[in-house]
Amino acid sequence: MRSEEVEIRTGSVEVVYDLGAECDRFLRSAGAGDGLLNVWVPHATAGLAVIETGAGSDDDLLAQLRELLPADRRWRHRHGSPGHGRDHVLPALVPPYATVPVLDGRMALGTWQSVCLVDTNVDNPVRRVRLSFVEG
Repeated sequence: MRSEEVEIRTGSVEVVYDLGAECDRFLRSAGAGDGLLNVWVPHATAGLAVIETGAGSDDDLLAQLRELLPADRRWRHRHGSPGHGRDHVLPALVPPYATVPVLDGRMALGTWQSVCLVDTNVDNPVRRVRLSFVEG
C-alpha cells in the first residue's frame, strides 16, 4: 500500500473542494495500476462526497447542509464560531472517507463525478487529506 497526506487550504468560507488533481497526481506518483484509492479526512468537522462540481451541485449541497445543519445556537457543542457544533455533526451525513476503484492508474469515476472535500468549518482554514492506494 502507498499512502500520502496532502494539505488543502479551504480558507474561511464553506467549500466543496474538488480533489481530482491531488488524487490524479498521487496515483501517478504511486505508479498505480489496478486497485482501490481510499481518501480519508482525519478531521472531526469535514467530509468527502462524490458529486458533480461546477454546474451548481456543489453550491446546492452547501445550501442543503445549511438548511439541515443551521449555524445557530441550538448545538450543545459550542466552542468556536456561532453554530460550530453543526460542523461536528457534518461527518455523520457526509462521511470522512471515500473509496474509488482505480483501473490502469485512473480513478474509475463517472463522467460528471468528482471526489470532493466538504468543509463547512470556517474556523479551520487548513485541512489534511490522506490518500492511500491499495493494489489489486
